[in-house]
Amino acid sequence: MFETFFYQPVLNLLIFLYKTVPFNDLGLAIILLTLIIKLLLLPLSKKSIKSQKELQDIQPKVEELKKEYKDNKEEMGKKMMELYKEHNVNPFSSCLPLLIQLPFLIAVFQVFRRGFGETNLSLVYGFIGQPESINQIAFGFLDLSVRSIPLAVLAGLAQFWQTRMMVTKKAPIEDKSSKDENMMAMMNKQMTYMMPLLTVFIGISLPGGLTFYWFLTTLFTVFQQAYVFKSEKKQSAEIK
Repeated sequence: MFETFFYQPVLNLLIFLYKTVPFNDLGLAIILLTLIIKLLLLPLSKKSIKSQKELQDIQPKVEELKKEYKDNKEEMGKKMMELYKEHNVNPFSSCLPLLIQLPFLIAVFQVFRRGFGETNLSLVYGFIGQPESINQIAFGFLDLSVRSIPLAVLAGLAQFWQTRMMVTKKAPIEDKSSKDENMMAMMNKQMTYMMPLLTVFIGISLPGGLTFYWFLTTLFTVFQQAYVFKSEKKQSAEIK
């Protein structure tokens, strides 16, 4: 079922784009594939980004409640729900869109992991036409069939940019009552650097085509986040 409804459509879309773009360039085909998938999942991505930002914004208040009611879990849960309701935030709303997108991400991963051998190309639909082979040299110099450290570094930098955008900036507070808030800020800072490093570490072990897709997806997500944040800020200003 996964192969029929996810893997095969993604593979065929990529092959179609590959045969359509100038010079049959796989790099250009991956760029278009990324854009198409991002556009198809745009409503879900937008909802997820908005929810993640809202959760990030109220995190200091969440930490305060955890500290205040650490010996009363039942009351803590009640106060948490009241906080989420007050700010109109659903703590699970950022997860569901990501879960729905997961099969598409796995399908793309499988397309590049399996490669473009004769067995996989035999799954190309008849109306598209099976190519004799796929030239995996993109832009005339980049071999997407092997791992690429530069692409992994680019993916890591894009991840750093995306993570930095999601972190709520707050001025450091020195009084003792804000110790938990400062601890959370420290954890956010660590995550800002750990996620990009993890991206680079994983990226250098993947085929270049998949790492390139990862980089593009993260980069497009950065632009999408910037648009969503700008729209939210504009709406807030209009309400005030």
